[in-house]
Amino acid sequence: MKRTTVLSILSLLTLYTIVFCCNSCKKSDDNDPSSNNLTNGKTTAVFNPSVNYGTMTDQDGNVYKTVIIGTQTWMAENLRTTKYNDGTAIPNITNDTEWGNLTTGAYCNYKNTVSIDTIATYGRLYNWYAVNTGKLAPAGWHVPTNDEWTQLTDYLGGLSVAGDKLKEIGTMHWKNPNAGATNEVGFTALPGGSRLDYGPFSNFGFFGNWWSTTGGASRHVYYNVSYVNCYTSNKLMGLSVRCIKD
Repeated sequence: MKRTTVLSILSLLTLYTIVFCCNSCKKSDDNDPSSNNLTNGKTTAVFNPSVNYGTMTDQDGNVYKTVIIGTQTWMAENLRTTKYNDGTAIPNITNDTEWGNLTTGAYCNYKNTVSIDTIATYGRLYNWYAVNTGKLAPAGWHVPTNDEWTQLTDYLGGLSVAGDKLKEIGTMHWKNPNAGATNEVGFTALPGGSRLDYGPFSNFGFFGNWWSTTGGASRHVYYNVSYVNCYTSNKLMGLSVRCIKD
């Protein structure tokens, strides 16, 4: 066989290999929802640089930091999925009246923002009906119970001091003064605000509010005090969600 013929065959084989590999990589990326998720890498949250964070990915392809606190593993960012863990879309309800009449699960963005950076940083707000489906958290995770929230705050020294230990430091996202915040365990609590049961939004930058699965029980931290409050919130309210590992 002539040398030029051998070289031609080798060139064709090399080209085929490159095309095959590129197509294989593209197919793999297309099957990975995180590769097309616009919010990934866009958060402006100030994480604790002395904490070793892990990562997890939800059903929507959102990638989150995670952190071990005591014997629990928590998400270190607010949930921002638009799907349940069975792939079903969660309705995004923007109208106040419609939100106030819900009896099923829904989510919204604060003031219905479409800002990718805002959604990536603060997450989305969910009503309790979405939480109560049992399908909001990614596989292997769940929305915490009231007792699991209590275990967290007890580990941090109790409700009276836990807020400062959970909050992101500084005033990039929290309103002044946020003076005592240390974020010492890396939880990086952010003030995502809330949506009231009749539709309007409130307290963005001032309050961070998170659901539990226990009968509407929720946890709240504030910009100007060090404690954590426990409430039974109206199930139509839109609050942030943090998940905990099973």
